Amino acid sequence: MARIFVPLVSLAALAASLAAAAAQPRAGAALPANLEAYLTQHVRLDAGARSRLLAGEAVTKMLDSDPSKEVAVFGAVWIAGPLERYLDTVKDIERFESGEAFRVTKKVSSPPRLEDFAQLNIPAEDVQDLRSCKVSQCELKLAESAIQRMRNEIQWNRPDAGEQVNRLARRLSLEYVDSYLKGGNEELAVYRDSDRPTFVAQEFASMIERLPALGGFMAEVRHYLLDFPKATLPDSESFIYWQEANFGLKPTIRINHLVIARNANGAIVASKMLYASHYFWTALELRALVRDPQRGPGFWFVTESRSRSDGLGGFVGRLLRGKVRGEADKGTATVLQLTKRTMERP
Repeated sequence: MARIFVPLVSLAALAASLAAAAAQPRAGAALPANLEAYLTQHVRLDAGARSRLLAGEAVTKMLDSDPSKEVAVFGAVWIAGPLERYLDTVKDIERFESGEAFRVTKKVSSPPRLEDFAQLNIPAEDVQDLRSCKVSQCELKLAESAIQRMRNEIQWNRPDAGEQVNRLARRLSLEYVDSYLKGGNEELAVYRDSDRPTFVAQEFASMIERLPALGGFMAEVRHYLLDFPKATLPDSESFIYWQEANFGLKPTIRINHLVIARNANGAIVASKMLYASHYFWTALELRALVRDPQRGPGFWFVTESRSRSDGLGGFVGRLLRGKVRGEADKGTATVLQLTKRTMERP
């Protein structure tokens, strides 16, 4: 029956329909070899999820990790849009991570300046907690030196104690970023908010070693993240940014190092958490943008996010763990769908 009506279709309509059909994902198409190996060996994606992915749907899966301290989630979707458009969007980080849970996002200058942290304000509840903060017993994640400076430099009996805290927090943030840019992971904090010191550099190193190769390119990015600033990464750019965001019961101030690296097959965007005032020890959000010429214009958008935090161990942690994992999976799915919709918009 369809053959009878084909000659009656206008050339313009026919051209439009053919273009739309060409843009649709081909469900039976093979994946690029490095992506195929990653999904098979590392993610271990089942046949049903793989079929949905090839059909153009967003797919997520929780990954193996230490349940007492780490949450890891995978996500992927095909995006029929320009790869460079996504990279340009990420570079405008102040707009890219704004609204919803993000209260403030600010890109740090190169070299960093105190003015970059002018909008950094410690929430009133945290200011109150800092009054009694001491080594091994503090509601905020701080190094011992920062705790001592809060105790020694703030005149807590004055009515402007809150603004004193803000001014000191801005200086501490600038000093922290400066130290990291000069000394890399060796300058990351040792949190003394509990009896057990938490070495951010050690947690990050052991976490990132679990990441898959995803081709030789990922090995270069991993080396750069571990050995910055001694290591170099060709055809890449990076910057530091800080933000205040809602990730739980309390607003959290985070400092991140974002890296964009390109190669012939696509690009990798890595966001490395250097500091968080609550919940997190460290985290890494890795986004691989993989070209697939056989599939057509566009790219595979593949994410793997890993975070380490306290509160997941013990009896209470077991109760919270399921909710935390569920929220991580739900959040990843939302990001995939929103990214696909935004990047494919004309």
